[in-house]
Amino acid sequence: MVNTFLAHDLLWGMTPEQLPVDAPAWAIESVSAGQPVVVRRALSAPDHVAVGVRGRLREQRFATVMSIAAIARRVRPEDLCHALIERDLPAVRALNDLRPMLDDFGWAWGVSGSAGFELASGVQALHEGSDLDLILRTPQPLDRLKAQALVKILDTAACQVDMQLQTPFGAVALREWAGAARRVLLKNAREACLVIDPWEQAA
Repeated sequence: MVNTFLAHDLLWGMTPEQLPVDAPAWAIESVSAGQPVVVRRALSAPDHVAVGVRGRLREQRFATVMSIAAIARRVRPEDLCHALIERDLPAVRALNDLRPMLDDFGWAWGVSGSAGFELASGVQALHEGSDLDLILRTPQPLDRLKAQALVKILDTAACQVDMQLQTPFGAVALREWAGAARRVLLKNAREACLVIDPWEQAA
C-alpha cells in the first residue's frame, strides 16, 4: 500500500479495536459494519493516516487516525466518476447530467461527500436535499475565467454542486476562486490560510 493518501480517499480495514476509547457508539457501529472511513486533511504519524468516520446523520462525523498497515482497500474520488447509483434523487440526476461535460473538461475529476460514499460502499448516504460534492485535480493553474465558466456549468445541475480544486499545495473552493476576492482560502494538512495564488507554495 503506497503511503500517498489524499483527502476524500475512502479506506477499508478500520476495526472497532483501532478506535479510541472515547469513540461514540455510532462510530463503532459504522466501523463494525465494515464501512469505509474518509481520509481528512490533518497531520498524523508516518505509519498512520488521518481519517473520519461517517454516521447515518449529517452531524455524525468522528475524527481519528488509522494504521496504514490495516488498510485493505482504497478508492479515490476519480475512481467513482463513472459509477452509477440506481436511485432517482437530485444529486444523482446532477451527476449523470454533468458527467459528459466534466469528462470533456480535460482534467481528472471525482465524486466525494455523500455521493462518493454511496457510490463506493453501496450504503445509502444521499437524500432528496443532498448537495453533490465533486473534486477537480488541478496540477496546473486554472484560469479564473475558466473557473467562472465551470461554475456556470455546475449551476445548470438539479441540485447545489460544490467543487474543490485540488492543487499541489492544498484545496480551494471553485466558487471562491471564481469570485472577485483577491485572496482565497487554501486548506491543507497543516493549516487553512488566505493566499493570492493556490498554485504557489506559501513562504
